[in-house]
Amino acid sequence: MGDERHTTHRTMDWPHDFDGYDETDFGSSVGLGDRPALLVIDLINAFTDPEGSLGSDVEDVLAETSRLLEAFRKRDLPRYFTTVAYEESYGDAGRFVEKVPALRELRLGTDAVDVDDRVAPVDDERVILKKYASAFFGTDLQTELTTDRVDTLVLTGVTTSGCVRATAVDSLQHGYRTIVPADAVGDRAEGPHHANLFDIDAKYGDVVTTDHLLERLETFPANDE
Repeated sequence: MGDERHTTHRTMDWPHDFDGYDETDFGSSVGLGDRPALLVIDLINAFTDPEGSLGSDVEDVLAETSRLLEAFRKRDLPRYFTTVAYEESYGDAGRFVEKVPALRELRLGTDAVDVDDRVAPVDDERVILKKYASAFFGTDLQTELTTDRVDTLVLTGVTTSGCVRATAVDSLQHGYRTIVPADAVGDRAEGPHHANLFDIDAKYGDVVTTDHLLERLETFPANDE
């Protein structure tokens, strides 16, 4: 595609200095390919309710994700969602539930594991069930992406230091261009949020703003064009 799609990078002003990361050696741009897909990671009720033990205030993340969903739907580009849910025995949770006991809230068939209504899937948009951090681990996401001829993954959702980061690393390792809009992902604390965004930007994908990404998506035709 044209050069404009391959310039999604270098839009962020980091709040801290990170010595040892020369911009000539780290953080080059990967940009958008020909077939980007949006992956909405774990914006389920358990994570979007700030009163819950797993939740936090992610109103801004929901708002920016909604804007991206609208843009991807308008262009009929692939969209996927993920949730995390476990059986009553928690036999499918392995050691993860021992490390993070709050995950016991994520029971199959409960409202806690439903995607938040503010960004709910429509029509044939699929919710991929996962058990661990990465959306690739133990799921058929790779098959979906291959079937839909995807070459770029745009990641939104929660948490930046957990499932978003793990998915970004696996996305790179599976050969995808990886884009993370910083204002469309969130965490329980600012420190891990910023540190992991910096690390993703340096090594695994392009960290941009939603506005910047939406500008790049304008180069893709809308359904009525």
